[in-house]
Amino acid sequence: MLNAIAAGTMLLSTLGAPAAATHTVSPPDEDMTISVVSTNGSGCPKGSATVDVSPDNKAFTVSYSKFVAQVGPQSGPLDYRKQCQIALNVRIPNGYTYGIARADYRGYARLEEGATASETAFYYFQGMSKTGVSKYQFNGFMDDSWQVTDEVEVEAVTWLPCGSSRYLNINTELKVNRGWSNKTTTSFITMDSSDLNLDTIYRVVWQQCP
Repeated sequence: MLNAIAAGTMLLSTLGAPAAATHTVSPPDEDMTISVVSTNGSGCPKGSATVDVSPDNKAFTVSYSKFVAQVGPQSGPLDYRKQCQIALNVRIPNGYTYGIARADYRGYARLEEGATASETAFYYFQGMSKTGVSKYQFNGFMDDSWQVTDEVEVEAVTWLPCGSSRYLNINTELKVNRGWSNKTTTSFITMDSSDLNLDTIYRVVWQQCP
């Protein structure tokens, strides 16, 4: 069962917001579709990240299968930090725009006493200012699932400009610091969803365009 480690609020830009920025509407009946345009970074080799849209158009899920940062005797010199940038092509029904109101990041960590790990994330529409960067730290000893949540008020949501077809870019980083832990042990943090329960979920809100 996921252990809620931390929660926080990101400060987001309102560039591109429609006129009625505080008013949301029910999701459109026509489905939104999302495809992965590109992935870049050691945390998401080609083919290791997928995306699925919920049937109600209220969320989409990004799943990783190679996103693990670690330190230890069998680790490479660069394994302590893993990063992933994903470009998503989000197709939405005509007459609507959308924004991200909440992001639930999930994973697993096993950290020896004295070791620490961090998860850093932000997202933005192509050509627009990025959202505020959120960062969370985890301290050893830890051997458990983790979940952190970024949530914003509707007034602070960054909206896709009406009529635009910009990609949504998602950036995430995992990092492990050995600290004063025993050098013969291994510490790691992961967003690897191999057990189908560690996906990252983005909650979508909708507006009708003028």
